[in-house]
This record gives sequence, C-alpha cells and structure tokens, in this order.
Amino acid sequence: MNTSFLSVENMRVSALFEPNNTIAWDFLVKLEWPWEALPLISQYILELGEALDENEYIKHGDNIWIHKSATVAHSASIGANVIIGANTEVRHCAYIRENALVGENAVVGNSTELKNVILFNNVQVPHFNYIGDSIFGYKAHTGAGVITCNVKNDHKPVTVTCGSEKISTGLKKFGAILGDFVEVGCNSALNPGTVIGANTDVYPLSNVRGFIPKNHIFKKSDNIVEKV
Repeated sequence: MNTSFLSVENMRVSALFEPNNTIAWDFLVKLEWPWEALPLISQYILELGEALDENEYIKHGDNIWIHKSATVAHSASIGANVIIGANTEVRHCAYIRENALVGENAVVGNSTELKNVILFNNVQVPHFNYIGDSIFGYKAHTGAGVITCNVKNDHKPVTVTCGSEKISTGLKKFGAILGDFVEVGCNSALNPGTVIGANTDVYPLSNVRGFIPKNHIFKKSDNIVEKV
C-alpha cells in the first residue's frame, strides 16, 4: 500500500466525497469528521423532512417522506424518521428500521436492513446487506451479504485506525464510511470504524477494519495495492 495516502486528512468529508451528490451535503461538510454525523442523523432528518417540497414528497405515518417517483415494494418495512429520494427502488422485504436518509436513484434490495444511515445518490445495497450507523458515498455498491459491524465485541467506543494513528470517535455504534464509487465484494465484513476512500475496491470475503485509502484494491489486510 502507498503509505503516502495514510493521512488522517484523507478521512475528511471533502476527501471522501465529491460535493452535492446528496441532499445532506451542507450538513456533512460542516463536520470535522464524517462519523460525527451519526448521532445527529435522526434530528437532521426531522428538520429536513419538514422542509421538503410537498409537491414532490408524500409524508407517511411517523415522519416518513417518500418521493413520488420512488418505488417501494408492498413487503418492505419502513420505520420512523426516513427520507427516500427520487427514482429510488426499495425492494421485496427490505427493512428500513429508522433514521435513514436514502438518496436519489438508489437501490435498497431484498432483505437489506438499514438503520441510522446516510446513503448518497445512486448507492446500491441490493442483496441481503446490513448497513447500520454508516455513511455511503455516491455510487457506492455492496455485493450480496456485505455487512457493517457497528458495535465492538467489548462494547467500548469505536476508534478509527489510520496507519500508526488512532482517533477515538466516542461512539459505541459506528459501522463504516464509504467514499464515492467504493465497491465491496460479496460476503465481506466491514468492522466498526472502517473508513474506505473513494474509488477503492474490496475483494469478496474480506474482513476490513481501519482506514483504506482511495484508489486502492483491498485483497487482504496485508495485501492492499494501489490501482494502476
């Protein structure tokens, strides 16, 4: 791995994401670290939802706003504090528990569970995924069976490791931050506090933790190569 990429500065919002590919951009860009958004998502959705154009979004039940052009399967379950953007597809048996901001042209697939997340536009989590306490950038995509592990086994606050540096987040629940265009292969586990830079690919069956810089391929924890 090119260690020159292992700088905490590469975990800033502006380094992980291009601007304006989410309705939440103005909210995120004010933060020092992207994971600082996680405990604020619920309140942000409530404030944002009330400001949405009533000609474009229909409000349902307990603070659920769904764009008129979105498609939601009858078998999907949607909890409180949820926004679903334009042209997004929520498929059979999807489970959007609570506090989920799903962008435009996204896919939330069969038996996928979301909880306390921000998904940028064009994100696809299409098959048997668990995405909790996480943020996925523009066109991030997960293969079948990918999960974000959002709580440590010892239940202590999550730290993010970047090279020799460790940043304490103070959060007991923090899954993963994926930059724009990240691809995660089938049945991979993203451990608590995983941050993956833009345009990086993760091999199937991977066990990922810490910061993986942009423009790399994660094959194993000791085999991370720069894209050529």
